[in-house]
Amino acid sequence: MKEVAVLRVAGSSNVKSVAGSITKSLEEGKIVEVHTIGASSINQAVKACAMARGFIATKGYDLIVRPGFSTTEIDGNEKTALKLVISIV
Repeated sequence: MKEVAVLRVAGSSNVKSVAGSITKSLEEGKIVEVHTIGASSINQAVKACAMARGFIATKGYDLIVRPGFSTTEIDGNEKTALKLVISIV
């Protein structure tokens, strides 16, 4: 089973940095899970996926992004998070 790299993305996250982290983890053979809560963080995560796709395409690969939901606890409250599971083909 492949190792999973979990990245948490905030609305203030730098898109290029997140894209670089996604690309590096994929190049290391990992599956990447990007966790987001809120519209602005989802926006940053999707832009980072698009940018990472461009980075990885130069090496002859393409991304598969599978969206889903997960729950997490923040300050004692259960929150629903969007989870993007990313792998390469």
